[in-house]
Amino acid sequence: MIYTSTNNTKEKVGFRTAALNGLASERGLYVPVKMPRLKGDVLGRNTFGPEEAAEVMHLFTGADVPLKVLTDILDQTLSFDFPLVKIGKDKYCLELFHGPTKAFKDVGARFMSRTLGYFKAQDDQKSHVLVATSGDTGAAVANGFLNVEGVQVHILFPKGKVSEYQEKQMTTLGGNIQAIEVEGTFDDCQSLVKQAFSDDQLKKEMSLSSANSINVARFLPQMLYYFNASKQLKDMGLENVVYSVPSGNFGNLTAGLYAKIIGLNITKFIASTNKNDTFIKYLSSGDYIPKPSVLTYSNAMDVGAPSNFARILKLYNNDWKTINENIKGLSVSDELTLEIIQEIYSNSDYTIDPHGAVGYQGLTTFQEEGETGIVLGTASPLKFASVIQKVIPDFQTPISDGDTVFKKSIQNNYASLVDVLMS
Repeated sequence: MIYTSTNNTKEKVGFRTAALNGLASERGLYVPVKMPRLKGDVLGRNTFGPEEAAEVMHLFTGADVPLKVLTDILDQTLSFDFPLVKIGKDKYCLELFHGPTKAFKDVGARFMSRTLGYFKAQDDQKSHVLVATSGDTGAAVANGFLNVEGVQVHILFPKGKVSEYQEKQMTTLGGNIQAIEVEGTFDDCQSLVKQAFSDDQLKKEMSLSSANSINVARFLPQMLYYFNASKQLKDMGLENVVYSVPSGNFGNLTAGLYAKIIGLNITKFIASTNKNDTFIKYLSSGDYIPKPSVLTYSNAMDVGAPSNFARILKLYNNDWKTINENIKGLSVSDELTLEIIQEIYSNSDYTIDPHGAVGYQGLTTFQEEGETGIVLGTASPLKFASVIQKVIPDFQTPISDGDTVFKKSIQNNYASLVDVLMS
């Protein structure tokens, strides 16, 4: 598999280089030069386990990761369940939060950490993984990379804009995990990360890689949720599937689009966002105008300039009409998010987190008669107790107050970040 940059088609690299580099040249994202297609009987089998997952991922890793190694990595990556739970008429939640940090990003982080660990075992250069998070990515990356030899992780998160649960998951590990709180928003954190990857002098002094969904090793494994769900749907005799994807940086949605293009039967996608509606306005106007992010109850989606938009454009050759044919979109307010949490709890005795609630409203808006609707349950409601308690007062979550906190605090400027990285 050969990858190129969304901003420089002259760049051509393999999977290993793309994963280790993180960001492509000219601040672009790596994308396949040509999208592969599934061959053989993977979709027709009665199971979807590590072997089938490896066949899917091998289309994108190529010879850089031998199939046996890939199967072992995926056996460790997919070591928890992804149940489909009915939450309404023809509506299901695909729960992606049964991993160690209770968020969908555990799959991508676990795959990436083990893949980079395999690559780093082949050389003696220490790798520095740099990642920005609006909440769940940081926790998943921290857990996935904890004690991985030869890798130091630096996680940037916006001060006061992640939940207490999320912050503790990032700041109580220590070891090779460094949590850095930034006086700013997620977009500011992401901008600092991209600056670092554009700093030739810094890259001479340390080997940098990213663990955001800009990295192919973090982004691509997210295709596997959709294959797992497809197997469950087949067992249930359900078809004509519509996915509503709570969307912030749009890695999860883009992975679903990739899954469809390589062969999975999916009717349509719904991009469900909160008030950070840059992509939704693009769908209606054709104009992509990034803007500062705003704080919402679904904070992991508080992204004003979604990175993976570049991959979506590339996938559909910058054709606005085709993008609209494949993706519907809706922006949901905080007030409506709370109403949906309460409604689902009252009607189905099911507690959904704020991001899932946003996805549910997108599904309610665009699902048509005869379609099977699936909301991606991207995070456990336990991580957002303070929001859920506004409409379900008895909802509780255990938060330990006795853990030692390891974190650095910096101003929102690049010099402060470099000082921390080099210290």
